Amino acid sequence: MSSAGQAMAVLFADVSGSTRLYEKVGDANALATIGDCMTLVQTAAAGHAGRLVKTIGDEAMVVFPTANQAVAAAGEIQLRMSEYARERRLNLALRVGLHCGEAIEALNDIYGDCVNVAARMVALAKGGQVILTAATAEALSAELRGKVREVDVLTVKGKEKDIVIMELVWQDSADLTTLTTRPKLRTARLELTHGSRAIELGLATPAVAIGRDAQNDVVIADRLASRMHARIERRRDKFVLVDQSSNGTYVTVDGEGEIQLRREELMLRGRGRISFGHPYETDPAETLSYIYIAGDM
Repeated sequence: MSSAGQAMAVLFADVSGSTRLYEKVGDANALATIGDCMTLVQTAAAGHAGRLVKTIGDEAMVVFPTANQAVAAAGEIQLRMSEYARERRLNLALRVGLHCGEAIEALNDIYGDCVNVAARMVALAKGGQVILTAATAEALSAELRGKVREVDVLTVKGKEKDIVIMELVWQDSADLTTLTTRPKLRTARLELTHGSRAIELGLATPAVAIGRDAQNDVVIADRLASRMHARIERRRDKFVLVDQSSNGTYVTVDGEGEIQLRREELMLRGRGRISFGHPYETDPAETLSYIYIAGDM
């Protein structure tokens, strides 16, 4: 047991299609098949210095000393799984996600932000995919870096910077250079105006809190507004208004009718205005105007 953080690569492998498997072949056969998959993951990982930490249902968690070993194991896991499914004519695949960073080992388990990020990666993966972070890709050898491609950029709540998502191309390919990469993330921004104050949301400022309470980024004087009324947050190249009020939030996109939100979300587009606690016509004195500006691809 160790309480100090140590560098490691954390890999999650999750069976995709297990629910349908239970329905198709029955509990006993499905459980045996899932067990085969977990053994397959453990065996393939062990050949690359991987150590099984735990299995939970149809998911396995494995740790490796280095990113290179984890990525090499991930490719072998997928190859073995594809052969296993083909031989048994099963509509079954593995989702694999991994991340390299510092984690804490204690009580026969692994904890820390590295584990949380790896769990996010496997949740993003589709059956047959290996998803990893760009930070992990940067730690790879030149040969393995040539087998990953950028597929997305993820905005994670609580993190200042976006996470660039990569995919390992583990299938045999004669020419990896023909792979196309994802276009660059739009540097979109949202320009807000509240009275004489202008606020710009973007990479530097990804969110604002709005309400009557003084701790909000935008303080609303209207008594019909809630203390913590709403927030606007950036999600990749979009901006979403999230209502969390008692009386609702009213949004008018230029050229369209007013939309009322009650504990709902709305993607802001074009330009328009936002009223808090009542329709705009009831009291137009205090609004938050916005303009969505899409960046270049």
